[in-house]
Amino acid sequence: MEISVGHTPDSDDAFMFYGMFTNKVNSPDFTVNHVIEDIEKLNRKATDPKLDVTAVSVHACAYIPGYTILRSGGSFGIGYGPIVTAKKQLTVDELKTCKIAIPGKMTSAFLLLQLMIGKFDFVEMNFSDIPLAVKNGKVDAGLVIHETQLSYQQEGNIKILDVGEWWNKTTKGLPVPLGINVMKTSLGMDLIHKFDQYLQKSIEYGLDNFDDAMDYAMQYSRGKPRELIEKFVKMYVNSVTVNMGDKGEESIKKVFEMARAKNLVQDFNLSIAIK
Repeated sequence: MEISVGHTPDSDDAFMFYGMFTNKVNSPDFTVNHVIEDIEKLNRKATDPKLDVTAVSVHACAYIPGYTILRSGGSFGIGYGPIVTAKKQLTVDELKTCKIAIPGKMTSAFLLLQLMIGKFDFVEMNFSDIPLAVKNGKVDAGLVIHETQLSYQQEGNIKILDVGEWWNKTTKGLPVPLGINVMKTSLGMDLIHKFDQYLQKSIEYGLDNFDDAMDYAMQYSRGKPRELIEKFVKMYVNSVTVNMGDKGEESIKKVFEMARAKNLVQDFNLSIAIK
């Protein structure tokens, strides 16, 4: 079966799909055509489901009823996650009155920050443009994701808030639910399970052949040094990525439970692939 698979131009996604997209790992069931888009574009594209499989933010699940969450390929922080940066130190009360750059309204980072500090004034922009916007004073602060979580000091900014750390303390250690892969529910649970296993094997192949997978992932480094990209990949391709397990599933359910309680999302049916 020929299927379309969307992923982001980010090194951790590339690392996960290395085995699959280079035919190091094959499947008798699928021929894959991959589509590369920024995460917020994939989130929005998923609201009118065209891609058979796609990476999305966990937050986007509230708006994409036609998809089922795969158990493999998730980006979960283990005690870490998105951060907020600024040019100067700000208290949480001060931050609530600031204009904050965010990487998209459907990103999990945006939902998590609202859970942490409440609703705030924001402007959407591509995540890679946020550090410079903060440095140049176009915004008061920036909600930072991906490898820019690690490079903010080199970009001339300071960390003022750690959203991942807050989540870890608030939930007593649940992994931070950030990104996942989803597949059209209409394809049926048998095919969904088969693709889930295929993706899991691709991730495991990357981990078993780390240097080769990193060579492939570096094409999405955006000019950042390999040392930083390796650190980033090791943060977000972890044991919960291979299979979210009970803790990953619990964290996804928890974030929406909290969001519903604060009227940040409407009620919806969450569909997660069988174990």
